[in-house]
Amino acid sequence: MKKPASSAALSERADRIAERSRAGNWKKPPRRIETSECITCDSCLRGCPAEFGAIFDRGLDVVIVPELCSGCPACVLECPVDCIYVDEDWTPTDDTLWTHVELTAERAA
Repeated sequence: MKKPASSAALSERADRIAERSRAGNWKKPPRRIETSECITCDSCLRGCPAEFGAIFDRGLDVVIVPELCSGCPACVLECPVDCIYVDEDWTPTDDTLWTHVELTAERAA
């Protein structure tokens, strides 16, 4: 069972969403989901720690927002088809997905 995130950790996540940037102290690169291999089971989404909340279901695919992903292996450990990889060459998230992230964060508050 997942441990609930502290209010401080959730506040830090809200700051990362507002700034649309990764935490400066994260040393690992974010993860990415290879959509051609993903079976959209949402196991990774459920396994992602709440203080990061980096994984989103967009209907036909599941995506990781690199600015919210610390690079921890929690999602990798949950994935039944091993479709999650380190993303050394990540690109910033587009505005459309950020709108989805912001709406999701508002509903959770």
